[in-house]
Amino acid sequence: MQYAEVTFHLSSCNPFRDLLVDALGNEGPYDSFVETSDGLQAYVPLDQFDESFLKAVVADYSTLVDIQYAVSFPPDKNWNEEWEKQHQPVLVECNRPIWVRAPFHEHRDDVSYEIEIEPKMSFGTAHHQTTYMMLSYLAEMPLEGLRMLDMGCGTAVLGILAKMRGAAYVEGIDIDEWAYNNALENCMRNNVELNIRIGDASLLQGSEPFDLIIANINRNILLRDMQYYAAVLKPQGSLLLSGFYEHDIPALEEKAATLGLVLQEKRLRDSWAAIRFLRS
Repeated sequence: MQYAEVTFHLSSCNPFRDLLVDALGNEGPYDSFVETSDGLQAYVPLDQFDESFLKAVVADYSTLVDIQYAVSFPPDKNWNEEWEKQHQPVLVECNRPIWVRAPFHEHRDDVSYEIEIEPKMSFGTAHHQTTYMMLSYLAEMPLEGLRMLDMGCGTAVLGILAKMRGAAYVEGIDIDEWAYNNALENCMRNNVELNIRIGDASLLQGSEPFDLIIANINRNILLRDMQYYAAVLKPQGSLLLSGFYEHDIPALEEKAATLGLVLQEKRLRDSWAAIRFLRS
């Protein structure tokens, strides 16, 4: 598949590089990113490249940071192979350490859990701060026998860990077909059984209730879909949310309060946030 490459140069990378990734990847069609010393390289399938969308994103941030970009159309190549050259394993350091690695990384015996993920550009390899925090939450929470839902499951790394920790049933939903197929492959790699479905929050209508729902998605989708999560969350069930910044917490907390969800805990990592609600 041929891609368009957009190279961004930023006068300040933190936090604007992460904000760009969020805007391009969660609100747009960009599916892979490479950090550079002064910015970012972003890739989008050529047939989905829309310069008007790109200009709108740049305009949103141009008042906050000096941002310049250049578009190129490199010859087609094996983008997964190129990306793998830069892909590193991740150690999630918590009370039960987790080693998240690709098939081409080394095995470790000195961790509580090892998860093998074939990333293939799907979101959820533990490199991002939000995935890291969600993994640490799941490593510490009692999951034995629970019925769990992972919205926007990506690689299914979170659901895989939950199943390893004794969750009785784990359902993963993602709107992206690439992520859906990748999640199925990763479940097989780790010898766990998850119910992976392709679609959005409308799939939850009529669902059996869950003890735990997790969603690592961007703020706007969470605000839009939280009502669907709350409708299928058992009383005293937990809702774990991430994919947003610390300054987004008040808006999410306000929305949650209207649905009978009470904030119990929050975690921060490089200005990114993860929060846990309890249904009253």
